[in-house]
Amino acid sequence: MAELARKLSLFDAVSIVVGIVIGGGIFLVPSVIARNLPTAGSILLVWLAAAILSFFGALAFAELGAMIPATGGQYVFLREAYGPLIAFLCAWTLFLIIMFAQISSLAIGFAIYLSQFVSLAPWASKAVALGLIAVISLVNYRGTKAGAFVQKTFLVLKVAGILILIGSAFFTHAPSRLDFSSLGPVHSAQLGFAMVACLLAYDGWNIVSFISGEINRPERNIPLALGFGVATVAVLYLLLNFAFLKVLTVPEIAAADKVGAVVAGRTLGPIGASVVAIVILISIVGSLNGGVMAPPRIYFAQARDGLFFRSFGVVHPRFLTPGLSIIAQGVWASMLAVTGNYERLISFAILASWIFYALTVVGLIVLRRKRPDLARPYRMWGYPFTAVAFVAISVWFVITTMMHSPGSSAIALLLIGSGVPVYWIWRKRNA
Repeated sequence: MAELARKLSLFDAVSIVVGIVIGGGIFLVPSVIARNLPTAGSILLVWLAAAILSFFGALAFAELGAMIPATGGQYVFLREAYGPLIAFLCAWTLFLIIMFAQISSLAIGFAIYLSQFVSLAPWASKAVALGLIAVISLVNYRGTKAGAFVQKTFLVLKVAGILILIGSAFFTHAPSRLDFSSLGPVHSAQLGFAMVACLLAYDGWNIVSFISGEINRPERNIPLALGFGVATVAVLYLLLNFAFLKVLTVPEIAAADKVGAVVAGRTLGPIGASVVAIVILISIVGSLNGGVMAPPRIYFAQARDGLFFRSFGVVHPRFLTPGLSIIAQGVWASMLAVTGNYERLISFAILASWIFYALTVVGLIVLRRKRPDLARPYRMWGYPFTAVAFVAISVWFVITTMMHSPGSSAIALLLIGSGVPVYWIWRKRNA
């Protein structure tokens, strides 16, 4: 049976990490954080803490990816650590809610920001979202290198736009609003809510593991892509927040739902809002492309294990991609975009994602004991302390989410659990 070819370079892998993580969240989250934290110092500290935690998670995935450089990434890691059931539940949850909610929301978000330049009726917004999903899916269907080219192109445009915004804030003649005189009193609940918001802005770095089987020299390039990619995102996020805090006071940021547009308006004049809207549109396309490119590899690996439709594990004879997986993903995401059900799924997806993040990093600890014989070209820096710290914060994240949204959390757990009977059906069918 044909396999997926290793065609992706280190830059391709880095562009997937950075391109997926930096969507539109960094322009929306700062106002939420400013409503909960009183000073510039506390805001920057929580962004730095989220960056460090995300970096720890990336280091764990780097060891796993270099050790088991197989298509499917996180699914394969969980299968090797715990067996097929937990791996199936991860893939089932990704297919059912996580990736499709993300793809649908990004496509609708693109249409919303596009309406800043072109007036769109509600039906036209959905048509734009569907068209974007279709185009990006077609590009990735026709070849991994084509998808990687789109990813790199939009990454360069995205970073250039962000640097323009940062530069405009640092070189403006307006007096600086930065004030580090005091961290100020912070309630633990407010700090926790701000931390959750920051972690959501960093989410998505794990997706590069899905295409581990198509990255050249994976033992070298997967650790480098995750480490350099997350570090790049952290630097850009911190610089953006410095820029926001230099131009606006904390109360002004808290009152601005579109803080990037407000800052650009003050530093770039009337064209500022348009510049930010263009940067966000570019960011969304880059994030969406990565979200369309990588997840079908999970369904591909699952099908190869006999736990999904066999046709999903077939490589296209000409384009050498998991073609049917990409088409099915695009159709399902389009249905969610049309119906609007993705809005509900997003809250479920957040909790589910972090449950499997924690399980994957615990899986690293399990494999250190279970399979000490496996070659490990890269070993997680700071192990076991960095791994334990990531797992502890992940558990805290999950518990905090469940306490704040018990109804949504219960539904999310039910959706994950619904995969158990499906798993046994597949096992029985393929016995």
